[in-house]
Amino acid sequence: MIAEDLFEELSTILGPKGLLTDPAEMTPFVTDFRNRRTGSALAVLLPATTAEAAAAVRAVTARKIAIFPQGGNTGLCYGTVPQSGVVIGLRRMRALRETDARSGLISVDAGVTLAELHAEAERLGMQFPLYLGSEGTAQIGGLISTNAGGTGVLRYGSMRDLIAGVEVVLADGQVVNEMSGLRKNNTGYSLTQLVAGAEGTLGIVTAAVVRLAPRMNSRAHAWLGLESVEAALEVGNRVRAAFGSQIEALELLDRAEANYVLRHIPGVRMPLSDVPLYSLMIELASPASHDDLTPQLEAVLAAAMEEGLISDAVIAQSEQQAHDIWHFRHSVTEANKINGIGVVLDTSVRPSAIPAFIEAADRITADRFPEAERAIVAHLADGNVHYIVMFPHEVWASYPDKPAKELEVEHAIHDVAAAHGGSFSAEHGIGRKLTSEMARLIDPVRLDVMQRIKSALDPDGLMNPGALLPEA
Repeated sequence: MIAEDLFEELSTILGPKGLLTDPAEMTPFVTDFRNRRTGSALAVLLPATTAEAAAAVRAVTARKIAIFPQGGNTGLCYGTVPQSGVVIGLRRMRALRETDARSGLISVDAGVTLAELHAEAERLGMQFPLYLGSEGTAQIGGLISTNAGGTGVLRYGSMRDLIAGVEVVLADGQVVNEMSGLRKNNTGYSLTQLVAGAEGTLGIVTAAVVRLAPRMNSRAHAWLGLESVEAALEVGNRVRAAFGSQIEALELLDRAEANYVLRHIPGVRMPLSDVPLYSLMIELASPASHDDLTPQLEAVLAAAMEEGLISDAVIAQSEQQAHDIWHFRHSVTEANKINGIGVVLDTSVRPSAIPAFIEAADRITADRFPEAERAIVAHLADGNVHYIVMFPHEVWASYPDKPAKELEVEHAIHDVAAAHGGSFSAEHGIGRKLTSEMARLIDPVRLDVMQRIKSALDPDGLMNPGALLPEA
């Protein structure tokens, strides 16, 4: 049988720790982390080196068997849920290959977690400025493949802006090495940028060179209560005008989302006297230790409070208070998972269009999904609005066709985003969840170009089939 022949070859390539075929051992690799989708796989492959990964890919694709690359499996769009074939996980590829503090670069294997990269950057007296709630699990290769965002996109960009090179195993097992880490390298197409956001459909990212940023030595943090999105946007614009590139984050939560965190996450607290309709979390930072940002922020916010834009405010006076603010913000995903079944929309519009987008989406939700509650988490300054339609567990359980209900919600809110000049995917990617929306909403010419690139690098369609691109 082909499977037995393949397993024998893979066992020789990967060793005893690199091949899983027991269904119980494979379960975590075939189910998304929220336990909403489960697939199947012939085996899970865990290479420890790029050479092993390349040899394993050659062995599998030579038999026309599909490959499903997987990082930390923390994505929200089912992009790593396999459909037969084999899973290739990168968790054994954990080497810190090179540190170059003078160039502000670290070269790492793709299985290094975000938390491990943060620790290494800190050891060098610098920072890697991508911050997510899943940092202990999310891996660098997966973050590149999904072009992850996070709270620092305004200042530093998304993951594609934080990489200086990649190493990629292609569908035929060849290895593309773009690990020079050069700031300037004008020698044709950037394959590094091509695979960022490709979700494993063009190859497997096995290593990367990432860009570090200076460590911030002066910070200011605030939590504001506001009565409207318009007020939050106005305050955010004033903060941006006053502090420019010193802004690390401007994060918006509505009352429903704040209540989910307070209800389900132990140890968090609301620093304001009451849970406001909207909360705006602000972080400023400067590498200069003599920049005293807190009093400067206080002055800007005091003027806004006098005008009635801010109903309540707390400015952190200690590192612990600052930590508490951002621990609250990064707890929203876990809180939502416990609270109910949230259809999380990863929409983006221009910041100026956020109030109108939310108002229109609220009308649609109240009319078509009255059994659900609306919650909002937004990266205010870059226009990324996670509009969440939250269903109680018991209500969701009553729907006979849950994927159809999810698709109904997505269509409704995505149409609102499109009507306001926006996108239905800002930072979570497409995965297997939104391929039909790609076919429905993306410019056909643009989609055709992507299909042709896919066909050129993966002519047999074996790299993460069913993800990102709709069926041709």
